[in-house]
Amino acid sequence: MPLSEHEQRQLEQIEQALYREDRRLGRLVRSSDPRVHHKRRLVQAASGFAVGAGMVAAGVVLPLVWLAVGGFVVMLACAVWALNSWRHMAGATLGVAGRGPAAKPRGRRKKGGKAGRGAMMERLDERWRRRQEGDL
Repeated sequence: MPLSEHEQRQLEQIEQALYREDRRLGRLVRSSDPRVHHKRRLVQAASGFAVGAGMVAAGVVLPLVWLAVGGFVVMLACAVWALNSWRHMAGATLGVAGRGPAAKPRGRRKKGGKAGRGAMMERLDERWRRRQEGDL
């Protein structure tokens, strides 16, 4: 159940008071926050992308095809890394572990049991009947 706006404000005030009283605790809590980790990875990927762009430029200016191709590969890898970090960071912000905002939640499957099998058999029987009647 999500918190109301009033409860969110109260929680933020409590957190700020704790950070002011104990700086070490604040650093410890922030270091365990997954958003901080993913932001750091995003910055590293952007830096790698810039290095790859420099390699491509150097490969074009100097007639070194292998340097340009290597730079492109570095840029591509860093772009994938950045997008992956961005998705994880957005998922951590939304409170969804390991998923981006566009991911759909998965339903839980029931394990075994006659109720699960009975419903499945009913669906199969219904499909078979419709197939025999030519409705499918």
